[in-house]
Amino acid sequence: MTTPTMTKEQFTELLRPLAQALQGFDVDHATAAANCSKLLPFTSAAVEAVKQAAVANIGSEWLLPKANAGIRFGRVAKDLLGFSVDAVLMDIPGPRHRHPNGEIDLCITTKGEPKFDGQPAGWVVYGKGSVHVPTVRGGEMLVLYFLPAGAIEFLTT
Repeated sequence: MTTPTMTKEQFTELLRPLAQALQGFDVDHATAAANCSKLLPFTSAAVEAVKQAAVANIGSEWLLPKANAGIRFGRVAKDLLGFSVDAVLMDIPGPRHRHPNGEIDLCITTKGEPKFDGQPAGWVVYGKGSVHVPTVRGGEMLVLYFLPAGAIEFLTT
């Protein structure tokens, strides 16, 4: 592990303005990802600070402490203003799961020209009840998952 550039608590405080802006966000709106990009532009100072800090802390013991089937992951915050926030570093498909309350993903390129479920780096939003197998192709991405009320159901079929 490399020396982290900040603590988990400091990183969580960087995430706080994003979580605050996302409170009450309508994940079911037909243009949810575009609306998220307007609310929190990918190149804004707040999002840029989170992206840089996340990438700088990939080697820390707190951001991605677990691994399974070639994917590294960790829980950054159990409850940040009504969201759990997980970090996942992936270049292969992850486990199939359902989003009871939706999912808001900040996708950050770390290698190559990856796409997360066919979408380039940026915000990807899934509505309530949606199901998918998260897939990164064309490189590697660090994804920060904002889960309303921490709700996620992993599926076996």
